[in-house]
Amino acid sequence: SGSMDSCLMIWNMKPQMRAYRFLGHEDAVLSVQFSPSGHLVASGSRDKTVRLWIPSIKGESTVFKAHTATVRSVHFSSDGQSLLTASDDKTVKVWAVHRQKFLFSLSQHTNWVRCARFSPDGQLIVSSSDDKTIKLWDKTSRECIHSFCEHGGSVNHVDFHPSSTCIAAAGTDKTVKVWDIRMNRLLQHYQGNAVVNSLSFHPSGNYLITASNDSTLKILDLLEGRLVYTLHGHQ
Repeated sequence: SGSMDSCLMIWNMKPQMRAYRFLGHEDAVLSVQFSPSGHLVASGSRDKTVRLWIPSIKGESTVFKAHTATVRSVHFSSDGQSLLTASDDKTVKVWAVHRQKFLFSLSQHTNWVRCARFSPDGQLIVSSSDDKTIKLWDKTSRECIHSFCEHGGSVNHVDFHPSSTCIAAAGTDKTVKVWDIRMNRLLQHYQGNAVVNSLSFHPSGNYLITASNDSTLKILDLLEGRLVYTLHGHQ
């Protein structure tokens, strides 16, 4: 977990094991993710850096002087070889994890980039921005394949369907939208009553869970195209 206190915490589920508190970032930690193998943790911070940590008692880390502004999002590719970072400097960057080397930048957004994700098959990258667009990129050619401009506000979060054929996006316009990226067409549109901050596909690909400013979680059935549950509990 990352926090406004600039710390990264690794929590142990075994009761006799204590949590590790990692120091290194100089400002709020906004995004963290374990690598697929679990041997590394990436973190992105308001201090403009990305760190790669070995989640052990020593808490050693490597710093990537990554961006010229806040890093909002970090994401490992499914093979653990690449790391994707998104920043308020309007760019998305790709890094080689084991060589700890910068590879390339994607820079067509005209405002802060909130979120960037690799597709499960590793071929594509999707990014969402305060410029109200979602951009789909080919990782090999580094070209922007398509821009989705249908959102009425900033796009807080975007992710790939497990099949890599669709994306879902959460917006400040209170919507969740699902697109087919083979035909670049809108498949489903869910209108909520508050800003949607985050979403995640179920591994089966049949459900989507969303988190919203109205303090609720919503579970959408993608096969039926409807809201099935609203989860209350957060204050």
